[in-house]
Amino acid sequence: MIDLILKGIVTGFVLTVMIGPVFFVLLETSIKKGVRAGLALDFGVFLSDVIYVLIAFLFYNEVRNLAEGQSKEIAKIIGGAVFVVYGVVTFFKKPSPIVVNVSKEREPVDWKEYGILCLKGFLLNLANPLVIFYWFSVLSLGDARHVEGYSSHLILFIFISSVLATFFSFDILKIFGAKQLRPFITEKLLKALNYLIAIVFVIFGIFLVIQGVIEKV
Repeated sequence: MIDLILKGIVTGFVLTVMIGPVFFVLLETSIKKGVRAGLALDFGVFLSDVIYVLIAFLFYNEVRNLAEGQSKEIAKIIGGAVFVVYGVVTFFKKPSPIVVNVSKEREPVDWKEYGILCLKGFLLNLANPLVIFYWFSVLSLGDARHVEGYSSHLILFIFISSVLATFFSFDILKIFGAKQLRPFITEKLLKALNYLIAIVFVIFGIFLVIQGVIEKV
């Protein structure tokens, strides 16, 4: 059982070092708005990942057929188009300035803003069709394990829990690390980061659309 947990930790670490579009948004949010805002966004990402894991677990055979069928190509095209639109909007959006609180008083909690950030993280991750397929692959790794005395469902639960816990523990470290950069971020650098995020989303979206079209043909 220990080796199963260790395998889950290693898998979670591999996933967290894979830089995707949401990573840049998480970095930007943490730098511009602080730790709590970054955590709110990351919690939305976490919720969408949990939903994808549940779908991949409850509909394992259906997801496998989806991964091998034409629906996968359609999902890539739609998801890619969403990312391209988001990237274009981000490119022309004027970045908001960073406000560093130098006083010792704690800033009031803006639950509405955090709710919007949570929803943003949820939708951005949900719009990526590749997420459900890599969680399907992760489930396949855990499903291939057999531990005497434990049911297959319990084995998968422990494995996925280890992966998720590791994955989002490192995300939290990224958020706190990004906060330390706030005093050094200039308006020029902030604009450059905004353009970088937009370009990453557009390139990723175009890649998904092209890949979906090629696979469909």
